[in-house]
Amino acid sequence: MKDSTTSLLTRTLLALPFLLLASTGPVQGSAKDIEQGRQLFRENCAVCHGTHGKGGVGVPLALPEFIDSTDDEYLRLTILHGRPGRIMPTFSHMHEKEIDSIIAYMRSWTGHPGKKYARERIKGDVSRGEEIFKQRCVSCHGATGEGGHGTGVTFSRPRDLPILAPALNNPGFLSAASDAMVRDTLTHGRKGTPMISFSEAGLSKADINDVVAYVRSFEKNHQNQAATPEIEPASLVVESPFSVEKTVENLKQAVVSANMRLIRVQYLDEGLVEAGKENKKRMIVYSCGFNFLNEALKIDPRVGVFLPCRVTVLQTKDKVLVMTVNPKRLSYIFNNHELTELCDQMKKRYTSLMEEATF
Repeated sequence: MKDSTTSLLTRTLLALPFLLLASTGPVQGSAKDIEQGRQLFRENCAVCHGTHGKGGVGVPLALPEFIDSTDDEYLRLTILHGRPGRIMPTFSHMHEKEIDSIIAYMRSWTGHPGKKYARERIKGDVSRGEEIFKQRCVSCHGATGEGGHGTGVTFSRPRDLPILAPALNNPGFLSAASDAMVRDTLTHGRKGTPMISFSEAGLSKADINDVVAYVRSFEKNHQNQAATPEIEPASLVVESPFSVEKTVENLKQAVVSANMRLIRVQYLDEGLVEAGKENKKRMIVYSCGFNFLNEALKIDPRVGVFLPCRVTVLQTKDKVLVMTVNPKRLSYIFNNHELTELCDQMKKRYTSLMEEATF
């Protein structure tokens, strides 16, 4: 009997390293699911969040303190609804199985299943929660929960902080995050980020519940915002009464008058055809206001799509047209409210240049 017990103990000890090794692997989704999720992540998410979720122009997702503190429903709803008005688009076109495979791949980063949260609302004193929020949260999350400056995008990495404070008043966040998850984050904080533990900071459970109730009250701000914004045309076009050459000269003068830097003037098909055979009736004028450019790039690097300014002048069969991309249309596509005001300014600047060149 003693020999039998010893033999069993020996076999158990020998097997223990393999059992421990197995327990550190992915705990959710088959290998096939994870591989499909990896491919979908690279195709749809890596451009912002990095190939392995380490971050790029978008926030890093592979931080263990983040990924292990979320539940699958939060990740699923975030992928489905995005963050309206911020940088994260909606992926509502994805099938449920595709989204689940992406989540399985994200879980494989740590090998942990994440937490499970109830979806019930937490009761608390909204007014008292607002006071605590003003004292402890606005420095990172903004006075009205609008989030850290930059909407989750940065011009270059590394950042001073590993993540930017999320917009707590965003309808996408509010639909994805359960009250229990918000409370858990407030209670325990996020190691490696500026998010401290409210419990360790001396706040009671009642205090934390009050803050959760206040954050949930942000939903009221979105109830009357269902109207679809008017979609701007993709380009701005005006007709010039002058020749192409005269219009280009007028446009160059308008650039100087606007205190902008004239960069260059080139043929539209330059580099696409043999030198000397370019169409002389199709020109592009490049110019830039560099202070404006730098300000815009800090908010969203994608403004490089329409900055520096590029205005095209071309002769059609019977008229000369002056045209450029419409920044307000791109602002709508970019899904970035912080960029909206700058795009309004840019549209006015483009319009002013074009009008002056054709007046």
